[in-house]
Amino acid sequence: MMKSLLYTFLAFYVDSLSIKLPGDVILGGLFPVHDKGEKNNYCSTKVYDRGLQRAEAMLFAIDEINKRGMIPGIVLGASIFDTCSRDTYALNRSLEFVKASLNSLDTSGFECRDGWPPKQKTSQSGPVIGVVGGSYSSVSMQVANLLRLFHIPQISPASTSKALSDKSKYELFARTVPPDTFQAIAIVDILELFNWTYVSTIASEGTYGEAGIEVFHRRAAERNICVAVAEKVPDHADTKRFDQIVESLLKKPNAKAVVLFTRADDIRGILAAAKRLLQQRQFFWIASDGWGRQTKILEGLEDVAEGALTVELESRKVPAFDEYMASLTPENNIRNPWFDDYWQDIFNCILPKNIKPKTAQSTESFINICLPNMRIGRNMSYEQDSKIQFVIEAVEAFAHALMALHRDVCQGRPGLCAAMKNFDGSEFYSEYLLRVNFVDSVGSEVKFDSQGDGLARYMIMNYQKTPEGHDYKVVGKWYNSLTLDIQKIEFPSEDNETYFPYLPTSVCSLPCKIGEIKIMQQGDTCCWICNRCEPWEYVYDEFTCIDCGLGMWPYEDKTGCYELEHQYIRWDSSFAVAPICVSCFGIFLTLSVITIFVRNLETPIVKASGRELSFMLLFGILICYLNTFILLAKPSTLTCSLQRVGIGIGFSLTYAALFTKTNRISRIFNAASTSAKRPEFISPKSQVAITCSLVAVQVAIIGMWMLVETPGTRYHHPSRSEVILKCKLEDSTFLVSQSYNMFLVLICTIYAVKTRKIPENFNESKFIGFTMYTTCIIWLAFIPLYFGTGDAFQIQITTLCIAISLSATVALVCLYSPKVYIIVLHPDKNVRKLTLNAATYKRPPAAAIAAAVAQASHGPALLSSHKSIEAEVADSMLNESVKLQVMQTLNSGHVIVNNLAEELDSQTEGPHEGTVLL
Repeated sequence: MMKSLLYTFLAFYVDSLSIKLPGDVILGGLFPVHDKGEKNNYCSTKVYDRGLQRAEAMLFAIDEINKRGMIPGIVLGASIFDTCSRDTYALNRSLEFVKASLNSLDTSGFECRDGWPPKQKTSQSGPVIGVVGGSYSSVSMQVANLLRLFHIPQISPASTSKALSDKSKYELFARTVPPDTFQAIAIVDILELFNWTYVSTIASEGTYGEAGIEVFHRRAAERNICVAVAEKVPDHADTKRFDQIVESLLKKPNAKAVVLFTRADDIRGILAAAKRLLQQRQFFWIASDGWGRQTKILEGLEDVAEGALTVELESRKVPAFDEYMASLTPENNIRNPWFDDYWQDIFNCILPKNIKPKTAQSTESFINICLPNMRIGRNMSYEQDSKIQFVIEAVEAFAHALMALHRDVCQGRPGLCAAMKNFDGSEFYSEYLLRVNFVDSVGSEVKFDSQGDGLARYMIMNYQKTPEGHDYKVVGKWYNSLTLDIQKIEFPSEDNETYFPYLPTSVCSLPCKIGEIKIMQQGDTCCWICNRCEPWEYVYDEFTCIDCGLGMWPYEDKTGCYELEHQYIRWDSSFAVAPICVSCFGIFLTLSVITIFVRNLETPIVKASGRELSFMLLFGILICYLNTFILLAKPSTLTCSLQRVGIGIGFSLTYAALFTKTNRISRIFNAASTSAKRPEFISPKSQVAITCSLVAVQVAIIGMWMLVETPGTRYHHPSRSEVILKCKLEDSTFLVSQSYNMFLVLICTIYAVKTRKIPENFNESKFIGFTMYTTCIIWLAFIPLYFGTGDAFQIQITTLCIAISLSATVALVCLYSPKVYIIVLHPDKNVRKLTLNAATYKRPPAAAIAAAVAQASHGPALLSSHKSIEAEVADSMLNESVKLQVMQTLNSGHVIVNNLAEELDSQTEGPHEGTVLL
């Protein structure tokens, strides 16, 4: 009873045109032969080219399979219906497949009212073993929900919605195409390659568009690609709605890239609205296979679509199908009830059989009659639909599964056996259909994964302007990863001229330059302003700058830091060459003077200058010159220690010797004015001891200084980009450490002033005075210059080296040039003869000197003094005691100095003439 009611219900829906191809086993077919109708009409009168090609592709594949006899003794038949691109209408058409399956059920348990068993309709030739279709995902989902109830497997050649991979809902669904998940990933890869981080999206309402764009949004967010505007095209969208969508896109002008997951008819509406509203080219389209490489939807909109990148399933043209289509005419293709409409539509003519007599008479001159010689591909522009390969693969997949089933259950008997006829559809799907694996007629591998999905292989197309018009060009592919030839892509520029290569941008904010970070704008994660890091900072991440730290500096790309080169004076720099030259010249002069003095060690002038103090003073001058090399050496613990010792000892040794010498002269002449007693500590040994004691004070100061402030190196940072390697010594500390030497200089200067009025022949004190005056001027000029160049370490060190060398040079030249002049150029004057005016004289008798001394000294004191003078004169050097006695005599006014000098000289030397400079 229930079955009779079901038959009555189903009969109500089977009332439309369809293709019926008899066979032992029937394959159902669902294709969008017509476009959607408007308002209450399910179908329009316009034949959809792609849909009709797919219907014919199914017939072509069945013909080829039957011709080859793939299934022994079994002929495949077809039952094909038009879906009109509507899911509800397609569901109604699918009820025919359900009815056919019910007709094939065992009817032994049923009987009619008159007692006879129910009979099957003779028009149905065999059971529906499976269905090929539909095209749109929304159609396939509705149909799959129905067919699974009756265990009818389904293979779609075009439905790509991700939801169809859910086997809990669509357990008998398979497809020869991959799901949109991979297509969405391919589009995201394209955007990432072009660095288009700010895009808008448009999706068709329904499973295909909504599911596809959902995957895209999720994947785009993972790659930091932001969506500026997300629009949805509702079913039955009109011109106003398309205009609203484009106006919404225009509100975000920086999002020039627009991703389309839409149906073909929605694409045309969007492009038409863009053409109406855009004053100049504004958007760059990236479309899914809903656009693919179709040309008819772009008629009249080619300029707006120019430069579009579309994703299309990798498919190959089937040459045999083109030949098949070229052979079809309305006369020989009587099995397709829609072919006449298709023929009239593509040729824009009317078939003679469709012309009514009255219409012909009234409009005879306006009728374009279809000519008998018209052929597809010869008289019109024909392009094979990209899904033809997948339609043929779906039919062949059923054929291979049926062949395997026949082999297993019919035990080699040809024809449709009972076991095969009653085989469960669910088991057929899982055990045979999902396990097919073959290579189709164009060389592509066909197989399904565990979810019934086909292999993911896409072509990337670029819609370009050509000399003939516009056409698609393959610029890349996607097979688990993107391969794109950017050089082949052509984008139209904003002035409507195509530049090659021209790569537009689609970003909210331009990428930050090297050394800049992003400051995000509130409420928008893809729009930012760029802020430059400080010169000494590196970019830790795109939002953070971090200080490299003292002594470090960022690389050029600001990705990290490196240690700055430590600066110190190099030997080849101009700051080192000048003081080295001065020092070397001074060392040469000093060694020359030492050599001259050593060779003339026993001469009167060398003896008269005080050999021990002279050599100590020369050694101090030599140390001063050598300090230049220590100061210019790379700072280290050793060199820094030597600097402290060298500068301190060099100056203290020089000025201690000068102090001892000036003090001795001062004491001698001061004592001569008060008494005839010889001053103490004027012997050479005493002078050396005094000098060493004065130097020991400086040594003690240096020792304490090193204990308080351990020698070493430090890094000085006058700026963040400079690191100067210096000794661990502050400038102020250095001057404090030289305070003792400054004291010696000051004392020497005071004694030089005090002895400035001694007789002309004792003019060594004048040279010492000139030396000290010049030294004071040098150091008074040096101190402010030294402190004023604290940041310019090269100038500071060079200044110090020059100042030390100048001080040594002044002492060397002023004190030793007169002596060297006489020793080298006037050796005849290097005698013991004393004279007050440097004039040539003749010696008076020695008795006269003795008488003058005796008269001046009154008796025994005179004799005693005379003996003392004789003893001093007998010494190997020109003793200061002689000078003292002469000055005592001069000061007392009791003797003529000339006579005294003659007497003293007569006791130490024979008759000669000469002048001695002391």
